[in-house]
Amino acid sequence: MNLCKCGKQNKDMANAIRFLSADAIEKSNSGHPGMPLGMADVATVLFSQFIKLNPSEPHWFDRDRFVLSAGHGSMLMYSLLYLLGYKDISINDIKNFRQLGAKTAGHPEYGHLAGIDMTTGPLGQGITSAVGMALAERMIAAKYGDDVCNHYTYVIAGDGCLMEGISEEAISVAGHLKLNKLIVFWDNNNITIDGKVDAANSTDQIKRFEACGWNTIEVDGHCQKAIAKAIVKAQKSKKPTLIACKTTIGFGAPSKCGTSKCHGSPLGAEELENMRRALNWTSAPFEIPDDIIQAWRDAGQRNIGAFKDWQARAKSKGKEFNDVINGKLPKGWDKELNQLKETAIAEKTKVATRKASQMCLEAIVPHIPQIIGGSADLAASNLTLTKASKTITAKDYNGNNIMYGIREHAMAAIMNGMALHGGIIPFGGTFFVFSDYMRPAQRLSALMGIRVIYVLTHDSIGVGEDGPTHQPIEHLASYRCMPNILTFRPCDIVETAEAWQIAIETDNKPSILALTRQNLPLLRSSAKENLTSKGGYVLSEAQNKRQATIIATGSEVSMAMEAKAKLAEEGIDVAVVSMPCCELFDAQPIYYQEKVLGTAPRIAVEAASKFGWEKYVGLDGDIIGMDGFGASGPAGELFKYFGITVEEVVDSVKDLIR
Repeated sequence: MNLCKCGKQNKDMANAIRFLSADAIEKSNSGHPGMPLGMADVATVLFSQFIKLNPSEPHWFDRDRFVLSAGHGSMLMYSLLYLLGYKDISINDIKNFRQLGAKTAGHPEYGHLAGIDMTTGPLGQGITSAVGMALAERMIAAKYGDDVCNHYTYVIAGDGCLMEGISEEAISVAGHLKLNKLIVFWDNNNITIDGKVDAANSTDQIKRFEACGWNTIEVDGHCQKAIAKAIVKAQKSKKPTLIACKTTIGFGAPSKCGTSKCHGSPLGAEELENMRRALNWTSAPFEIPDDIIQAWRDAGQRNIGAFKDWQARAKSKGKEFNDVINGKLPKGWDKELNQLKETAIAEKTKVATRKASQMCLEAIVPHIPQIIGGSADLAASNLTLTKASKTITAKDYNGNNIMYGIREHAMAAIMNGMALHGGIIPFGGTFFVFSDYMRPAQRLSALMGIRVIYVLTHDSIGVGEDGPTHQPIEHLASYRCMPNILTFRPCDIVETAEAWQIAIETDNKPSILALTRQNLPLLRSSAKENLTSKGGYVLSEAQNKRQATIIATGSEVSMAMEAKAKLAEEGIDVAVVSMPCCELFDAQPIYYQEKVLGTAPRIAVEAASKFGWEKYVGLDGDIIGMDGFGASGPAGELFKYFGITVEEVVDSVKDLIR
């Protein structure tokens, strides 16, 4: 390795990052210049000498991954992409920083520009998803070989990332699994928005990381030679590595460096001009000297030969490996799953949908090499383990199950990282109510449009004796209002299998499977068509003219069917609509929605918050559900106590049609 000599060209390469960043933020009159200025030397060494990438093939599977966990410093990322020669970013994009419709958004956003490996901004999410990327790299290498999967995951994180609680879960998992190809650069500048870090935090981060099983190195973050030596040392470690880079925030800004004044505001024209003089930078705004831009472009071409060699090796690995890394499902992957549906119908299988989900997984996992499961210490309750499950350990990464421990925060973000890395379809389980711990990462799953599957069991007051702390009342409504996520609440084993099919085949958004603890009867009589893909459908039509329509989800669909039978005894003819996924139903043509819902009075039944059902039942309809939190007691008694019963549905229909 040709270690950096801290020569003039190296300093100027770092200053190119500094001035592109500061000029863009100044023009935008918005942004965070402090981190790009302070970490420019670290970024220069990493990207010009070490990181494995190819701007001409930005999605190269065996490239090193880079996560800017301190996403507020996004201009550092944009400057690097431009300087390295990525084709989809121009100097006009740099000038357009933070403007409406710009690819150079306020924080780096996945999908906006090639070279951005994930959307960051919520602090702590980046470093935690990077753990997922590093774990994915080791799992795929263990299965298919280091000759086709052998790369590092690099992270730049700030004090905010390390103070957020999720980081504790992240570094604990990484240390436990000895993810030695994960290297984190800590921008140790002792400054946050409100002032100095030590006013709010006195944690010894070095000791903290070491206690979690990490290798740690401390360097001067402005000495490029020392930074290069630290990276070489980190690459040889058998543990994940924290490189604590002692930096000056806003390096080069004469009167604002080292203070919170340059953290989240433009430097100002006068300060920026003084910075030019201080760093002997004579170029006009957005102009980079030819020799410096060429040095950066040469750095971007360092790995062309390595890429071509990898292509040949990857091709020789055969179809399965290449399908896996390209996100292709095996042909006929759901054959056994379809057979499961037919058997369930023939045998009238009555099971809890959490158990139905496990039965589905038994039929899925052996046939999809890229599927990886796990649970936040609730596998026995979530039923996420199968006969084909093999738990990953620090000694053997060739498995398909992760024991996350009691770490919902980290589990969700790690799954994001695995999905973003590629070659993996992750699913993870916990109780539905504990998805509150996962919500920031789930929101990022939806925002990035990635395939992550959440198996969330114990979905209602049907949890029973555990009481209101474990009874998810508002969760269905809250996820239904989150954009770009599918929320399934299946009513039986057939709908559960259909939901799994959709979740696995949908590669541009995450999915939630909200599943029951209690057994549910089989309600479907045919599985020839995946009706769950419609979101809602008529499960049982009226014999003659509809007098009312009962809409229900999950465990309440069987309640609706019982109510239909009782009403029929009294000469009242109603239809039952199962609505396993509101998002998919809303995506159907209006004529289909109107046909399913009908023109007769409508009643919605769900053992959860009533919020959101108004748009289906209308102002003259009725909603049977929850107006407050649950209570502790046997499930059957709770449904009676809260008035979610067959009798209540029958009475509601009678009241509406009078």
